[in-house]
Amino acid sequence: MNTLNLKLHSERVFRFALTLLIVAVLAFAFPLSVGQAYTGYPTFEITDVEKDTKITIKTTNLPANQTFTARMGKMGTRGVGGEVVGTFDSETGGSKSFSFNIPDSLKGEKRIAVRFDSPLGFFAFNWFTNDPSVVSPTPAPKPPTAIPTFSIKSVVRDDEVTIRTNNFPKDMIFSVRMGDFSTKAVGGILIGTTDSGEGGTFEATYKIPDSLKGSHRIAIRLDGTSGHFAFNWFFNNTTDLPVGVTPTIIPGYTGIPTFRIQAVVRDDKVTILTNNFPKDMTFTVRMGAYGTKAVSGTVIGTTESGAGGAFEATYTIPDELKGSRRIAIRMDGAPFFAFNWFWNNTFP
Repeated sequence: MNTLNLKLHSERVFRFALTLLIVAVLAFAFPLSVGQAYTGYPTFEITDVEKDTKITIKTTNLPANQTFTARMGKMGTRGVGGEVVGTFDSETGGSKSFSFNIPDSLKGEKRIAVRFDSPLGFFAFNWFTNDPSVVSPTPAPKPPTAIPTFSIKSVVRDDEVTIRTNNFPKDMIFSVRMGDFSTKAVGGILIGTTDSGEGGTFEATYKIPDSLKGSHRIAIRLDGTSGHFAFNWFFNNTTDLPVGVTPTIIPGYTGIPTFRIQAVVRDDKVTILTNNFPKDMTFTVRMGAYGTKAVSGTVIGTTESGAGGAFEATYTIPDELKGSRRIAIRMDGAPFFAFNWFWNNTFP
């Protein structure tokens, strides 16, 4: 190929790549536009089981236009970190049926957890008995009608922490875990279980595990058997706080805070529009590499939610993320959080 033809070929390749990039930007410039109008929780039930072969599920209230990854794992894991068994596109959302093969690693298991989640944070989980004669179908866990929370009442450094719950469902067993700060104790060290009894408000004390002694801050999490959960964190310093010093509840607030990307100036700044934010809270804003959900990302500032609800905010892209193709952004205000991502290209 002579020099002229090589030059023409290179120009065609460049124009084609540029066209693909423009199409991608237009397609994904507003990654939460669907989630913005979406309310509720996706759930699913197990409608059919073929032992050690496959299952069929039926979804309810799927958000539209999302790509979900399906996983299976051992009972008790809720499928977190499980083996990927497939993906599916939710298309118009709502109710749909899908089938997934049971992986070899789980064949022979009596009960199996199954989960699906999307990059934008939507997820649902359930479990099934690996025998069609035992159960058919397994109903979906009911989503919480209100959000359980808890505050930190007191801490004895490297020894124990006491919590005070609020709005807990009754007659439910919660697994209690602790982990590194910012992990929300997902997959953390199991330190015990708690029976919620009559529910509502109660106090409970838990021992800090040896592996976390010496930590500056520690995450703690309670996971219920029907999908209810709550998490918080505490400074690992001896305290005896009066009730109400670390409130984690907001009277009258329900739902989940979200935000979408309003505008981007490449390698400079991003503007977001929030939805359903709780009022009078301080949120720490972080950015990180795409795929990390900005967990433990670079802190770029804080935002006061004020009256809550919907408001705009603009943040500067940190130097270490300039030049990135896609960037994750996150807002944390315990126990609430929201995250999204954006293409690092100027729009609108």
